[in-house]
Amino acid sequence: MLHTSILKQYFRTMSTFRLALVQLAVSDDKVRNITRAIDYIERAKKNRADIVVLPECFNSSYGISHFEKNAEEIPGGQTSIALSDVAKKNNIYVIGGTIPEREDDKLYNTCTIWAPDGKMIGKYRKMHLFDIDIKGKITFRESDSLSPGNSLFTFEMMGCKIGIGICYDIRFEEMAKLYRNQGCQMLIYPAAFNMTTGPLHWSLLQRSRANDNQLYVACVSPARGSPPGYIAWGHTQLTNPWGEILHELDSAEDMIVCDIDLKTVDEVRAQIPIFYQRRTDLYDTVWVK
Repeated sequence: MLHTSILKQYFRTMSTFRLALVQLAVSDDKVRNITRAIDYIERAKKNRADIVVLPECFNSSYGISHFEKNAEEIPGGQTSIALSDVAKKNNIYVIGGTIPEREDDKLYNTCTIWAPDGKMIGKYRKMHLFDIDIKGKITFRESDSLSPGNSLFTFEMMGCKIGIGICYDIRFEEMAKLYRNQGCQMLIYPAAFNMTTGPLHWSLLQRSRANDNQLYVACVSPARGSPPGYIAWGHTQLTNPWGEILHELDSAEDMIVCDIDLKTVDEVRAQIPIFYQRRTDLYDTVWVK
């Protein structure tokens, strides 16, 4: 007879998988940041996570002045090698937050995705750059340093199709709709909202994208740092297809580990079948590239 713990694990994986979201405290010490990320990935594995997600710009401080000096080639750079090794060592999927990527004379804000065998499944480059000017509060222009990506990215693991966005991308509902049209059951956004937009829109946008598209949404932030420089809001969050917040951290370094039940996606879509009720004879959202 199978041991009780083995039976529980078997039945869990039949309809769910375990997700870990790491709210990492990021400093100007790149080696320390990578080491801390590896430590959390190993902790996630000890908590039986199947997939672990790191935050935006987890290997260096976020900011125009930091992108150039910390940029790496992908794959092949220091951070890619570390993520590949830890994914393989722990037999776990890793969504490597984002790092500044250098290709030729351009820089990108890039998310890498790693399989349990250590191979890179692919990468997503931030499509919508964070250029804002809120008078008297915050002005920021990623486009002064970064170039935009031009492709969506999805992958499948343990019966779940996941779409990747980065931070400011979540404000563009058309992008989330495209992922839903491609069959995604979850959207994951490594992100770093600030102390102005975080209180206003962080939770609202996640619940909106989850409710609009009837899927899970996870936004993974760095922990809140101290001035000077860009201060992240924190509050890493997981939202279900009903638009309910399942888990939310505060501002300190921490980790969420929880089971994702894909049956909830099916139930919501069956009970409120908006995607079959759309008037696509009158309007539609299409990928034109």
